[in-house]
Amino acid sequence: MPMHSPVAMFVYNRADNTRRTLEALLQNKHAAETDVYVFSDGGKDERSWKTVNQVRALLHEVERQVAETHALKSLTIVERPENIYLERNIIEGISYVLDRHDTVIVLEDDIVTSPYFLDYMNQAFYIYKDDPVVMHVSGFTNLDLLNNEEEEISNGEDAQDTQDVQDDDEFYFTPHMSGWGWGTWAHKWKAHFKHYQSREEALEGMTREDCNAIQYDGVFPCLKSLDKDPIPWDICWEIAIYKAGGLCITPYHTLVRNIGLDSGTHFRGSRWLQHYEFDREPLDHPIVVTFQTPRKDEKKEALFKLAIRDWGIRYTWLGRILRFAYKRYRKLTRK
Repeated sequence: MPMHSPVAMFVYNRADNTRRTLEALLQNKHAAETDVYVFSDGGKDERSWKTVNQVRALLHEVERQVAETHALKSLTIVERPENIYLERNIIEGISYVLDRHDTVIVLEDDIVTSPYFLDYMNQAFYIYKDDPVVMHVSGFTNLDLLNNEEEEISNGEDAQDTQDVQDDDEFYFTPHMSGWGWGTWAHKWKAHFKHYQSREEALEGMTREDCNAIQYDGVFPCLKSLDKDPIPWDICWEIAIYKAGGLCITPYHTLVRNIGLDSGTHFRGSRWLQHYEFDREPLDHPIVVTFQTPRKDEKKEALFKLAIRDWGIRYTWLGRILRFAYKRYRKLTRK
């Protein structure tokens, strides 16, 4: 492989997730040639500091292991003395790495990777480094295009026939970026990324049609994130890519798995009522990245628009009944 990109990993207070993420990373092809930087955010109070210190104890245990086994090229631990919040930790951490390297691979503490994740990322970095259109490399995809069977993408009403999108490649291009195991180049990030401070600043120069397009006709309401304080880094990068006319290289099947969904805001719930469509096992074989002229594939964009509905949550028949009843109740009580 012509290059080995460093990894920036961001952790807070989840020791078990951090352990599983690091274990998977150490099993990656090319891990021994990879510099890893771990940015550990500080606690908010006495209680959170206890769990933060548990994570840091784990990190130093892995640091000793790496020193003995050379499982990584290097492991650098950056411990924040106070809580600087997720957005600042990630943005400043990425800047730290890109001031020292030409590329960065970004992982959070709940992203378990395929053994071939680093290999795929490094291939993409090398092949598309001089292409200004390709701005982002995703390790995750909402689709499952390597599955030759019909994949249900709604509550049993619609289905995705992937046979009509099969070709010889194992990746595609899309304007939508994924923040679950991703990477970029220093010159592209520094030229385009801006951490917006307001909705007005973020949407400057964008038309109503642009806002509709980036949200896939409202099915993917990502611009609601602009009302958060601080504004999340990922919507800033999504907008930056859109404004630049950029594309993201994305695998046909995910190379990562988010193991933190059970503790997330949007994904709690009983399996009797719902399941999460995007919770798939990472790919278990290598992907060969070759140069292809970057262009948006409208067929895959249409599939994404179907897949992202309800953020990938698929309801059972019981869940659909209860959801309908709840919506009906809310409508009646608002009158």
